[in-house]
Amino acid sequence: MPEDASVNVGAAGVVWPDEGRAIRGVRGMQTKLHRWAGEDSSRRFDDLYNLVHDPAFLTAAWYRVARNAGARTPGIDRATVAWIESRVGVETFLAGIRGSLKSGEFTPVETRRVMIPKGTSGKFRKLGIPTVTDRVVQASLKLVLEPIFEADFRPNSYGFRPNRRAQDAIAEIHRYASRPAQYLWVFEADIRACFDEISHTALMGRFRVRIKDKRVGALVKAFLKSGVMHDSGAREETVTGTPQGGILSPLLANIALSALDDHFDDQWQQEMLRPHQRRRRRAGGEGNWRLIRYADDFVVLVAGERHHAEALRPRVEAVLEPLGLRLAPEKTRVVHMDEGFTFLGFDIRRMRKRGTSKMFIYTVPSRKAVQSVKDKVKRWTHRSHRHMELDQLITRLNQILTGWANYFRHGVSKRVFSAVHHHARDRLTRWIRAKYAGKNHRLTWPQLRRRFCDQGWRIAYNGKIFVGAASVTVTRYRYRGHSIPTPWTSIPAAASSC
Repeated sequence: MPEDASVNVGAAGVVWPDEGRAIRGVRGMQTKLHRWAGEDSSRRFDDLYNLVHDPAFLTAAWYRVARNAGARTPGIDRATVAWIESRVGVETFLAGIRGSLKSGEFTPVETRRVMIPKGTSGKFRKLGIPTVTDRVVQASLKLVLEPIFEADFRPNSYGFRPNRRAQDAIAEIHRYASRPAQYLWVFEADIRACFDEISHTALMGRFRVRIKDKRVGALVKAFLKSGVMHDSGAREETVTGTPQGGILSPLLANIALSALDDHFDDQWQQEMLRPHQRRRRRAGGEGNWRLIRYADDFVVLVAGERHHAEALRPRVEAVLEPLGLRLAPEKTRVVHMDEGFTFLGFDIRRMRKRGTSKMFIYTVPSRKAVQSVKDKVKRWTHRSHRHMELDQLITRLNQILTGWANYFRHGVSKRVFSAVHHHARDRLTRWIRAKYAGKNHRLTWPQLRRRFCDQGWRIAYNGKIFVGAASVTVTRYRYRGHSIPTPWTSIPAAASSC
């Protein structure tokens, strides 16, 4: 197989497929790209640009953008998906994009900069909102590029990757921290402003290892350099970073941060893969370690002593420095599993099981995560929402609580779910008594039970039943190892032992 291979698609008359046909065509080409990339790690892909403006890829990209939660949010041109559908027409809109891409006239415009609250800390996170046109082109680019780079990404990376989730990262931590592995020291790190400070030069260097097509490279670079527009009308250049909010940004961030995965996984494969290698290192006074990364959040688990974990800081800094990234000193530390740490919303800690002398790793929803969902419940049961009908409020609270509980259902969460459920139920009960109070008195408890409960004290109204967080069953999440398939593979890779 030649090193620089072509995957050109033959030119034909423009036929805009329906959604099903477009997705099937895209999936077939993605499967080929992924297979070719996996079969030859040195292969560089050319002639991908024709795929970016292919009608099937643009159609599939449109439906992804149109069904996204941000479809109603406009960019700087104030156009939304609904406006394009009603005023322009989807096929006309996509034909315009295709024409500008083919002619080379397409140029991304600035993203609209908004600031969104960062939890309840009072801090704000920068968010860039591209125009719908730019979102469609980014989505098409991602459809082309993701299968290629997924063939290279390491199995210990979980964030913003297909078929992978935060629970996989937590399960890997649980596996390596438990017996018999017992990686009990943790290098907990935080990258300062990762999405804002990634070096474009370093990112494009890693990008070109796989992508030879200069037009695709120029298009990606144009998005990186497109700049941002503030509500005041002031324009700001983007000399570094991938603006948060763009469809392509998570993939580009993973391409850059895969340098960290490559560094640690290469050492794991060469020096720590086999049990006898790890035993020899420990006998020689060396530690063993394992990186687990979710987007820009990562930890390194260490089997050894504290100084082995502390020695990882300069190693990590040396990998991040060429990428233009730095660790945040105030959030980077070394802890023991007995002290515990917070990762992806879970408090992870080794504790003695009640009634025994055995130590186990426990993962529970963090205090911050619990307070966050309680704050949401408080906002929705505030007196400012008394204009709502009770069945509407019950539906909304069920969505919030079951969604939150489903994320944490694989931890030691039963007591926490019960506490959150009772908090929400108490808030809802007070809201009901205040909303339906008479002129001179509040709703009494017997009246509340007769009018708004169906079975005992279970709150129900107009067929809507308040089920809350306690209705979600806590189950164990099975560690899937390195056998997590991509959407384009039918046979998972063999799992390696820990």
